[in-house]
Order: sequence, then C-alpha cells, then structure tokens
Amino acid sequence: MSSPASNPPDATIADAGEFGLIAQLEGIFSQGEHVLIGPGDDAAVLRIRNGHVVVSTDLMVEGRHFRRDWASAEDVGHRAAAQNLSDVNAMGGRAHSLTIGMAMPADLPVQWALDFARGFAAEAALVGASVVGGDVTRSDEVVIAVTVLGACTQAPVVRSGAEPGDVLALHGRQGWAAGGLAVLGRGFRSPRVLVEAYRRPEPPYDAGQVAAEAGATSMIDISDGLLAEAGHLARESGVAIDVHSGAFEIAEPLTAVGAALGADPLGFILGGGDDHALLATFSDRASVPEGWLVVGEVSEGEGVTVDRAAYDGPTGWTHF
Repeated sequence: MSSPASNPPDATIADAGEFGLIAQLEGIFSQGEHVLIGPGDDAAVLRIRNGHVVVSTDLMVEGRHFRRDWASAEDVGHRAAAQNLSDVNAMGGRAHSLTIGMAMPADLPVQWALDFARGFAAEAALVGASVVGGDVTRSDEVVIAVTVLGACTQAPVVRSGAEPGDVLALHGRQGWAAGGLAVLGRGFRSPRVLVEAYRRPEPPYDAGQVAAEAGATSMIDISDGLLAEAGHLARESGVAIDVHSGAFEIAEPLTAVGAALGADPLGFILGGGDDHALLATFSDRASVPEGWLVVGEVSEGEGVTVDRAAYDGPTGWTHF
C-alpha cells in the first residue's frame, strides 16, 4: 500500500490516480469490530447486534458550504464528519459507520485529500465510528457526499412528537459558528475562538442518547439555524413554538463581533447554523436532563415566534 510520505510535495490527484489515492486513503481509516468487510470490496458488510438502524446522507459543495481559503482540508474533514454524526445524535442514536464520496479537480494536491481524511477520521473517532467505504471521481470543484449509519438502542426520537405543554430545550454551543462565518466573510480572522468554532464544530455527541432516555418528545440538530430547526419541529408536530430570547446567555465573543459588525449578536444564536447543537422538546421542565437549557415552550397553533411575536431577523440557512 502506498503511504502519504511517498508523494512528491507537488503531487496532484491526477498524479496519484483513482486507485492510488484510494489506497492511501484506506490507510488512514481504522476499522471497528462491527466491520466484517470494510473498504476495498463492492460494498461494506457490518454486524448489527441490536437496536434500530439509522441512516443519513449529507452533501458539501466547495463555494457553497466551505471555502478552501477559509478552512484547512483537515478542518473540512472535521466539519463533514460532524454534520453527519450529529444527524444520528439527533435521533437519539450513536453513529458507527460512514462512507465518503469525493469528487475533486484533477489538479487538487493529494495532500489536501489526505489531510481531509485525517480530519474526518479524527472526528469519527470521537464517537467510535469507522469509515467503511466510498468512492472518488473528477469534478470542477470539491464535492463531498457522506452517508452515516448508526443505531438506536431505544425508540428513535423524531421531529413529529412535540405536544402542547412541552418545553423546548437546547444543548450545546449555539451561534458561535455563525459568528465565525460572519468574521470570515468580512475578511478577518478574529475573534479566533469564533473562527475555530466555524472551522471545527463541537457537537454534543453524548447528549442525544441521554435526551432519548429522558423521554424527549422530539429532537433535531441545529445545522441550518435555531429558528429554522424549531420550524421543522413545529411543522412536523403540528404545534406552535415560542422561543424566549432572554433564556440565552450571549457570550462575550458574540457581543464583540456584533458590535464590530453592527449586528445584533442574538441573531447569530437564533439564525446561525453549523454548531450542530441539539434542540429538543420535553414534556415538562422536570424531565429536562442536566446540561440542557430551556429556551421556549410548545403550544397549540402553528409556526415559530420569539417572545410571542414574529421575528424579523435572520432565521437560518437556505439550501436553494
């Protein structure tokens, strides 16, 4: 098997070739005991002992979801893995396997692909997940397609279970990635803590299963914006959700960026995505697990409000 060290410093994807690149990538990904057949065959074969199988797929497109001048290849790898691992987390499950499809320009440095793989593998290792296969091909820009498989040992928590009288709760850092994106968009690199939050999110990987075991009635991860995701819960559950703006503690870096950019820092929290915090509903405050912050309530009706009024600030990312 080739090793990354065997590549000349200026080696490109075209120089390595499809199978040479795949051989090098395979050497980066270790396999868990649940993997019967991993990379190298027509398909992977996994051992599932119990529970429900959970599957999700996400895309990342260069220029749309990331820029190579804003984040290193390793950072992009962490982000690509995190957004998929978080989807399983939001069902109350734990990811165990992933596949990666990558389309890349022929002149992309091999080192970029290998660094991406290292970042991806490091993020997957946080939950004990294995990369069990994938594919590579040529394109005009970098396109990354990831499929994640996981398991729920209890009934999965879906978006449609919220009931009037429930409380809405948040777990995880929220708004920091949006603040970092705003900084990068203005050509700056500080506050560094926000830029790093955008480059490498920190999803609360242990919180999803805890919420499920505590009886969460609905749950979703915040990839596109808190209000946008609350809207998904409201629509799928057929309820109204009111978010309490006073429930959030606005961290000093967000306040600083808001002041510098002339923006309301609350907008980063309510409209920002990519932190992959969890948003869930619980039947009452007593059932909300430790570490979760109650930020709203569920009632009869439809739609999402902030402090019982329509919100005229940013509500989240749109894909089209």
